[in-house]
Amino acid sequence: MTSKLEQLRAMTTVVADTGDIEAVRRLKPVDCTTNPTIVLKALSTPAFSDAVAEAIRWGRSQGGNHEGVVAAVGDRLAIAVGAALAELVPGRVSTEVDADLSFDTEASIAKAREIIKAYDARGISRERILIKLASTWEGIRAAEVLQKEGIDCNLTLLFNQAQAIACADAGVFLISPFVGRILDWHVKASGRTFTAEDDPGVLSVRAIYDYYKSNGIDTIVMGASFRNTGEIEALAGCDRLTISPALLEELDAASGTLERKLSPEKAAKVSPIKIDEKAFRWMLNEDAMATEKLSEGIRAFAKDLGSLRTMVDKQLKAAA
Repeated sequence: MTSKLEQLRAMTTVVADTGDIEAVRRLKPVDCTTNPTIVLKALSTPAFSDAVAEAIRWGRSQGGNHEGVVAAVGDRLAIAVGAALAELVPGRVSTEVDADLSFDTEASIAKAREIIKAYDARGISRERILIKLASTWEGIRAAEVLQKEGIDCNLTLLFNQAQAIACADAGVFLISPFVGRILDWHVKASGRTFTAEDDPGVLSVRAIYDYYKSNGIDTIVMGASFRNTGEIEALAGCDRLTISPALLEELDAASGTLERKLSPEKAAKVSPIKIDEKAFRWMLNEDAMATEKLSEGIRAFAKDLGSLRTMVDKQLKAAA
């Protein structure tokens, strides 16, 4: 019998949530997703030592104020990680707009265009890239503009249906509803344990999937942020799933039949909901979990972006 990973590949596009070059070579995902945390971790490995050295040399040759150079070198390193992954996967690589721009639509649009231009300079077309934006109202509005320019977006840090509906209305290419972080919140809030079938994160993604499929929405649903393989198996059949190398390895070693849980034909019928800015902000406000996890996620990614820039700052000064 084939492994559960191979069975999953037959019903879902498998994406690796990593910057680990060797893991990508070994596990052969279709796409890769990155974020500031993943980029920072990847750059600490020997695989990217040359890329770091090159970016520091490039930074030393640049004019302008030091803070601007540090930020530019950080961007260059994030692109270096994405470009290395793009050489290994047949599909797309997701690269994130700076988390500290999550509430600035115009700045997010400008940064996304810079990212696409930087990839193009390396010979990587926009069709190979997904721009990741936080699922704030401002991030969704930025994605709406970018999609009309032919720049496909991945809306991340998505925790509730209001965010998912607003993304669909904006014509977003793909959303990444988080599973594990929703579970984390409910475990902490309730003090109880959950099975895969009553996992709040799993149920959230299933509800979004049903809404999209029953309303003919083309936006891709890609479950993300998994804590265990049970959550992944409970979403078998979802459009895409982005999974860490450790959990991909577990699935590859697991045998037994993997049951398809989601399919367009079996999606529950859900009536469409109108979402404007007022409704979006109210529905998010009324969802304590989504409000807290969205803010927490933005802070965490901003912190890791800051750590990357601190590393660059130190290396630039040491090379001076």
